[in-house]
Amino acid sequence: MSRINNYICAIIMLLSFSASSQSTIDEDEETIQNTINFRIDQAQQDIDKNAYYEAREKYNEALQLAIKIDNKKSIGIIYSKIGKLQYIIEEPDEAIKSLIKANEVQRFAKDDINLAETYKTLGNVYTSKKQYQQALDYYKSSKTLFEQEDLNNFVAEVLLNEGITYIHLKDYENAKQHLLKSITVARRYDLDKILSSAKINLGTSLFYLNDATGAINQANEGLALAKKNKFNNVINNGYLVLSNLNQETGNYKLANEYLKKHIALSDSLIEVKRSNMSQEKRMQLLIENQTEYQKEQLANLEEQKAANNLNKLTTILSIALITILSLLTLSLYKNNNIRLKTNNMLHKKNAELIVSKEKAELASKTKANFLSTVTHELRTPLYAVTGLTNMLLEENPKPNQIQHLKSLKFSGDYLLTFINDILQINKIEANKVEIEPEAFSLKKKITNIIAALNNSATDNNINIHLEYDTNLPENFFADQIKISQILINLIGNAIKFTKDGDIWVRAYQIAKNNDQFTVRFEIEDNGIGISQEKQNQLFESFSQGSIQINRKYGGTGLGLSIVKGLIQILKGTISLESELGKGSKFIFELPLKYAEKVAKVKQVNYFKDINEIDLKDINILVVEDNKINQMITKKILNKMKLNCDVIDNGEDAVEMVKNKKYHVVLMDIHMPGISGLEATRIIRTFNKEITIFALTAVTLEDKMHEFDEAGFDDIISKPFKQEDFEKKLFEALIKQDSETV
Repeated sequence: MSRINNYICAIIMLLSFSASSQSTIDEDEETIQNTINFRIDQAQQDIDKNAYYEAREKYNEALQLAIKIDNKKSIGIIYSKIGKLQYIIEEPDEAIKSLIKANEVQRFAKDDINLAETYKTLGNVYTSKKQYQQALDYYKSSKTLFEQEDLNNFVAEVLLNEGITYIHLKDYENAKQHLLKSITVARRYDLDKILSSAKINLGTSLFYLNDATGAINQANEGLALAKKNKFNNVINNGYLVLSNLNQETGNYKLANEYLKKHIALSDSLIEVKRSNMSQEKRMQLLIENQTEYQKEQLANLEEQKAANNLNKLTTILSIALITILSLLTLSLYKNNNIRLKTNNMLHKKNAELIVSKEKAELASKTKANFLSTVTHELRTPLYAVTGLTNMLLEENPKPNQIQHLKSLKFSGDYLLTFINDILQINKIEANKVEIEPEAFSLKKKITNIIAALNNSATDNNINIHLEYDTNLPENFFADQIKISQILINLIGNAIKFTKDGDIWVRAYQIAKNNDQFTVRFEIEDNGIGISQEKQNQLFESFSQGSIQINRKYGGTGLGLSIVKGLIQILKGTISLESELGKGSKFIFELPLKYAEKVAKVKQVNYFKDINEIDLKDINILVVEDNKINQMITKKILNKMKLNCDVIDNGEDAVEMVKNKKYHVVLMDIHMPGISGLEATRIIRTFNKEITIFALTAVTLEDKMHEFDEAGFDDIISKPFKQEDFEKKLFEALIKQDSETV
């Protein structure tokens, strides 16, 4: 019995030693990663040869290696490719599980490019399950990520898939639009397979939109391209589509011919697929994988048999061990199944939440674009309102008209302020506000702001008191424009809601570290105050104390939202202390850097010193299609003693610049024919020196790079301040004059 125990101990020690020695054989991460990439490439080659189960084995090997070195990017890619393979071999539910795993890993690894591919495959799977709305959600997410990464060549396939999905939903107009976009992108990047498929499917859409001739032409073009490149699956679909189209148009003979070709090619493709998806193929792979293991076990048994006579006992012990392990495996399998079901449910819910989040983000972006478009459309007519009003006020109106014109000017200025506030909120929410620090006198800045607002304060019988800490330096290096906006909004609010009272503006030092100061500002009034329940949402957009307050005191409800956003951008904090009927105190703190000197601003009287430049020889071209805006811009230039020609379209503007010497072009953007952007691009091909300003209502910073690429020197936003307009013109003309000397 002791001899048997010795044998058992020896076997256990041998197995332990074998396992220990195996664990010491390890490769470095670079070698393992190379193996992973090789296995993925081999699997793709197997898929191309329709060897699907061989491909799956290689993906599984690659996945184990990727998990071993914890390479999140590779893990995500492999799960995504396994999901795509499962989709090909018609295992949609398994494909969704794999793709959701890929989704989670890729989002964590911020691998947006491969995440876009995963979303596209999920869209394909849900299309195969006839869950078309979910498919469209994933296609949209995929397209958004590809566009963010500037991978427009990948967008073509997503657009094609969206078009096909809309055909399934019988939304043929949407299908047509997406397929036309897919064709455009596919042509740009020479994607013949996508181009041929898009044209064939466009045929279906056009037919149901009552364009039978166009439908058959597009389908024939797509089929010819597919045949040229031997795209069998596309050819097969082309035969079916043309069969249906010809049948619907009454050409039954041709429809029958296409149908026969479709059936023959379908049988051929299905046979290839079946031969690689058969049960025999699965069993063959399992047997092949098992053979090596069995050979190894037989060799060990032979060796043990030759070494001793305890083979029978070893067999009995092995059977007992296998039985125990089998029971343990069965138990683990059941527990694992329960866990997998729970995890799959959680993964699915998580994926749905992600899609919902992306929908919300898309809605937010759409809202921002909508507001930007609306404000742009408002600024264009507002240019006419403010321009004409200023012109009428300067042309000696009748005494009884002056008050009406001033009221009109006030309304125009108020509307412009409201539009600018909306744009400011958009920029703050989109994190597109840039900090522009410069040296300035803080004390002088506060004093000037109080002086500017003093007339409004006097109208309400208010005294404004400034308390500036004697220990606080006067000069700082910071973004003075944003600090001015904050102070003007807060002091203006205090004036609006105070009558027959006082306002205190305080600035004092609360911390110092070398040349870094923390400055505390307080704006306190003894006005109407704010109730506690209204204080919580006071800094939100379009929020005021109440409807009654809004009607009585006016305002957009955006001021405090802008204040909070600007303070956060400047890395500061803001708080409020208020009691209804006793006044309010707004407190904000900002980090400011000390500046020793402040550069003096040189005052320039633009176009006042005629001797500085000969204005008679200056030629300016105004390109503007709106007749009212033409008149206003021309009058402003004539008042500055500048000559100008006016053109209402981009084509004529190009010809005018070719045939006459102009010093400055004021170019509108949205015009009939070619746009201002395109006209400027053409002008820059033959004239690099001329100064071209974009005179436009466009203000969205996202598009500023388009103006730079087109060749504009600067942008003048409509409606503009007269002083800013004169300054830019003056500097451009002075620069040209100095270059010609």
